[in-house]
Amino acid sequence: MEEIAIEHIVQQLASIRESALQQRQRLAQPPKLPARKALGKLVDWLAASLFPNRLGDPDIQAHAINFYVGTTLDKALRELQQQIRLELAFKAPGTPASQFNSQAHILTHTFAEQLPHIRLQLDTDLEAAYQGDPAADSVDEILVSYPGILALIHYRIAHVLHGLGLTIIARLITEIAHSHTGIDIHPGANIGDYFFIDHGTGVVIGETAIIGNHVRLYQAVTLGAKNFPKDANGHLVKKFERHPILEDYVVVYAGATILGRITIGKHSIIGGNVWVTRSVPANSHVTQAHSDAKPIPVAA
Repeated sequence: MEEIAIEHIVQQLASIRESALQQRQRLAQPPKLPARKALGKLVDWLAASLFPNRLGDPDIQAHAINFYVGTTLDKALRELQQQIRLELAFKAPGTPASQFNSQAHILTHTFAEQLPHIRLQLDTDLEAAYQGDPAADSVDEILVSYPGILALIHYRIAHVLHGLGLTIIARLITEIAHSHTGIDIHPGANIGDYFFIDHGTGVVIGETAIIGNHVRLYQAVTLGAKNFPKDANGHLVKKFERHPILEDYVVVYAGATILGRITIGKHSIIGGNVWVTRSVPANSHVTQAHSDAKPIPVAA
């Protein structure tokens, strides 16, 4: 087979790459980022540690569960510590990752202490799914098969890491779930207990969204920003509160779009395919207006 000449392509890619690195002031020694594949394995290990009977080794014996959880969790936390070192070094150009060993250890330990709380929150999410879906035969079925729960496992882990300032790792973890489920939850969003995403495909929850307890969303719901203001230099203003607040016991049906820093009051129901840009008081029912279209007369 005749070889294809690629030397000039390699050189062109090198030139483009160096130019991009120079623009980001990272030309000398571009630091490594946390690795998506490593984080995927890490989350699988953490999930297995949280739910060893259902998400762990299928051959595990009852008497060996604690040993399995201990070894799996140790493996996950060692990998997390390495990924934390990479993120810290990336955010401090010119400082080798080895200089962050102590800080990475402290952050890993702080995260690990939150794992029992994460498990308890996920238990409430599983209960909400079971109580909210008549098609569900058991909590076990939901845990191993529902995309909403898979997305929430990733989100609950990522949210804790995001709160520790590990924004790159957190975002990578939720984007792994996004790729698998079609559910896009920013790790910075604040979500209460007993949260249920039914079906899930196309759900988007923005960075500054706040969701109370016992909230249920259906597929293709967007909790997004209404506009994107710019500063005096024409750059997007970031890190301001721009996403909705959903209070306790709110239900949002398929295809609804809720935009801006508005509040949907307790026990409200937002109907399917509704566009909401203003706050809604508690106990409201928001649905599409009745169609006033008239049939087109048929020519004689």
